[in-house]
Amino acid sequence: MITLQWPLMLALLPLPLLVRLVLPRAPERRAGALRLPFFAELVQAGLVTAGRPRWRRLRLAALAFIWTLLVIAAARPVYVGTPVALPVEGREMMLAVDLSASMAQQDLARSGVPASRLQVVKGVADDFISRRTGDRIGLILFSTRAYVQAPLTLDRNVVRQLLAEASIGMTGRNTSIGDAIGLAVKTLRDRPGKDRVLVLLTDGANTSGVLDPIEAAAIAAKENVRIHTIGVGADGYAIDIQPGMPMNPSADLDEDALKKIAGLTGGQYFRARDDKGLARIYADIDRLEPVAGDPQYLRPTVALFFWPLGAALLASFLVCALLVMPSSLRRGAGGAKRARAEGSA
Repeated sequence: MITLQWPLMLALLPLPLLVRLVLPRAPERRAGALRLPFFAELVQAGLVTAGRPRWRRLRLAALAFIWTLLVIAAARPVYVGTPVALPVEGREMMLAVDLSASMAQQDLARSGVPASRLQVVKGVADDFISRRTGDRIGLILFSTRAYVQAPLTLDRNVVRQLLAEASIGMTGRNTSIGDAIGLAVKTLRDRPGKDRVLVLLTDGANTSGVLDPIEAAAIAAKENVRIHTIGVGADGYAIDIQPGMPMNPSADLDEDALKKIAGLTGGQYFRARDDKGLARIYADIDRLEPVAGDPQYLRPTVALFFWPLGAALLASFLVCALLVMPSSLRRGAGGAKRARAEGSA
């Protein structure tokens, strides 16, 4: 679509006509003119011409055309393309997922079918990540050790794929909550954004690592990293338990520590006892940490003013050439006649 950036410039189109009507006409110069009382007879005989009214009309039309092109160029015509979505800057968010051996317990259900804790977490977290439009998402996997599986990125599909490929025991079989928090803070501390968030999910207590979880949370608070903690585990099993299995599969969950970690950093603690509860928790986090909003759109524009401007310059050169050319031809013809007269004399 072609549009004008300064359409009010079109009001200048009748300006030459207004100038001609308002300003007085320039006086005609008759000095050196020769008045012939029998001029009409000479015109009828074809000996002289009565001017070039057709040329004057063509010249007037050419000048009007040039003026119109100049006004259109001044109105700044542009070609406006289709809207292009701009990336929306959101939060810097890290997800820390526990891969310790206890995450293999099948005390949860997925679509009514018994499933391990990790399987349920993958399904719900995948949906959560897909909704975080505009956020930079990173993934930390931890158990005995903590690793950055995916650095902060706008490519949510990569994070979802890496989470889907995670498996129990990738980083050991114990739980190092403090190291996971410390690694998240180290990743987020150099980010320029103000909204830096860590969502930490675990089903146990800190049993490994070199950094105490509470000390790590204090460091996170100093670095303005907000931590939301999620404790995963049912109060009973989704399948019949075997002899010797504990009645409460979440007995090892250290809820007090997770609550304190969230409280120190301005976050919240959530308890997930089933897949629906976990889905509601991620929905609550969406409300606590809303996405940046609808993407903004930009229409790319291409300037076109140089086309009418170039056409006006070209037309001006042609008109000037036509104005100059006849006089030079007449001078050349007059010089040739004088030369022949002098030769005959």
